[in-house]
Amino acid sequence: MSDLSIMERVTQEMKDAMKARDKVRLRTLRSLRSALMNKTIDKRQGDDAELDDSEQLAVVRKQVKQRKDSIEQFEEAGRDDLVEKEQEELDILKEFMPEPMSDEKLEAAIDAIIDDVGATDMSDMGAVMGRAMGELRGKVDGSRVQQIVKDKLG
Repeated sequence: MSDLSIMERVTQEMKDAMKARDKVRLRTLRSLRSALMNKTIDKRQGDDAELDDSEQLAVVRKQVKQRKDSIEQFEEAGRDDLVEKEQEELDILKEFMPEPMSDEKLEAAIDAIIDDVGATDMSDMGAVMGRAMGELRGKVDGSRVQQIVKDKLG
């Protein structure tokens, strides 16, 4: 990613989408910008705090999850037109997500946490997961972490 914050990138890319008359991209970016603005307003509550990078990324991650959930529901309902719309938006939102951590790096990080915690079996899973999600938040999907921890402790 660049040195720009997610909000700055969204604003810049909205201008580019307007110039290019890219309606899908513009609609998606407006939706994301709105979600970011709402989160900023929620956070303020009196002080003039802006969202940091991890908070902005959490908003993007929530938008991605919403699109995935919608796609799943529309597929079940046989609404291919809506699946396509949501998939287009999802592809645009994914551009704002960091590169996912490789399985090798993830396993190495989890191995280090397991050693550090002294975990030996499934009864230690909570301690390992708590520590892993604290260290890996924003870098990897929690379900991937959970599966690898289960495999290693099980």
